[in-house]
Amino acid sequence: MNKQRKNVREAALEVLEAIDKHQSYSNLLLNQVIKKQKITGPDTGLLTEIVYGTIQRKMTLDFYLQPFLKKKLDDWVRILLRMSVYQMVYLDKIPDRAIIFESVEIAKKRGHKGITGLVNGILRSIQRQGLPSLETINDPLERLAIETSHPHWLIQRWVEQFGFDTTKAMCEENLIAPMQSARVNRMKTTREEVVKMLEEEGYSVQLSQIIPEAIKVIKGNLVNSDVYQKGYISIQDESSMAVAHALEIAPNMKVLDACAAPGGKTGHIAELLNGTGEVEALDLHQHKVNLISENAERLSLPNINVKAMDSRQAGEIYEQEYFDRILIDAPCSGLGVLRRKPDIKYTKTMNDVLSLATVQQTILDAAAPLVKKNGLLVYSTCTVDKDENNQTVENFLNRHPEFEPYPLQLPNSLLALQGINKHILQIFPQDFGGDGFFISCFQKK
Repeated sequence: MNKQRKNVREAALEVLEAIDKHQSYSNLLLNQVIKKQKITGPDTGLLTEIVYGTIQRKMTLDFYLQPFLKKKLDDWVRILLRMSVYQMVYLDKIPDRAIIFESVEIAKKRGHKGITGLVNGILRSIQRQGLPSLETINDPLERLAIETSHPHWLIQRWVEQFGFDTTKAMCEENLIAPMQSARVNRMKTTREEVVKMLEEEGYSVQLSQIIPEAIKVIKGNLVNSDVYQKGYISIQDESSMAVAHALEIAPNMKVLDACAAPGGKTGHIAELLNGTGEVEALDLHQHKVNLISENAERLSLPNINVKAMDSRQAGEIYEQEYFDRILIDAPCSGLGVLRRKPDIKYTKTMNDVLSLATVQQTILDAAAPLVKKNGLLVYSTCTVDKDENNQTVENFLNRHPEFEPYPLQLPNSLLALQGINKHILQIFPQDFGGDGFFISCFQKK
């Protein structure tokens, strides 16, 4: 194995340790390490695969390791064993002997002779004896938790909310890396033109069947494309693109995006306004507000105004009934995006979910007076939890009799997923491979 490959596994261990220790976000840490270590080409893919795969399947990997561990291990040794077993079980192209050799080399560098022997012994025993069977777990909820690496409390909660089959399908989908999708800036170009330009650049893409201005990526990362740099596209998930459609945007409207960062929906709203009207984009953090401004500039959208402020104070700077449309894409537990951020499933708790529901209510209460009569208020989250979604909607309508449920106006492909209540839509990751998302709409009487 070449030296660079060895560095990839050392870098993976470094990232996984930092995530474990500081509960940092894997995507941010990964990008930092790729830049710092100057990792390029196929090695970037291998590093990403090892890091995300090891996090995604952490509980399964620990179950596989358990019979081979005779004593308490240092954290870094446990992580090294986890990532080694991940490669042995899930990465077909790398031979076991190469994985074991690399792991033993890292153990030599990081620890003493005893640890080197221990790592070598455990991995060779696994190679010889094979893995314990998940069938030995009798409780179906516990087995699903271990099999798909989702905490038991979460499995239990989802089974109560959606039933076993939906929960199982969602957990299995959460283990699959999502396809990248992009929104075409139709103020500048068409989908067909974008596909043509990207193919000329060497990317492989296809038209989305879900959203009329979306494309899906089969090969490559579009952030590195000229098409992206020129502002012809934005990286955004198909589920997330549905939200701007729910607002029923018409020319010259005044729209408030109350929790706007990183600005995907803000840009989409401005594009649907086609250069008319105004979009006021608020976010609590200045560095996130800067991202929205940079994005607006790249997309050539002068009708976006950004402010760093708490949206709960929006009533202090905007007149009552000033906006035709308000979007509350609320802070949430993010349980719909576990494929992109697998680390959060191990750090979130039931209390987080319940306390976020309270924050969501206060943001909705603050926004309600700012909606014009006959105007629309859209509430969305990237979670699947009913307390943050259906319950929040019900509580809001009970507290605000001046609003009534309004049927969602969405592309037909999405309306097919709706249940009885036409003013709400829960998208599951398994529906079409998009993020788990919730969208609801109310009209001021």
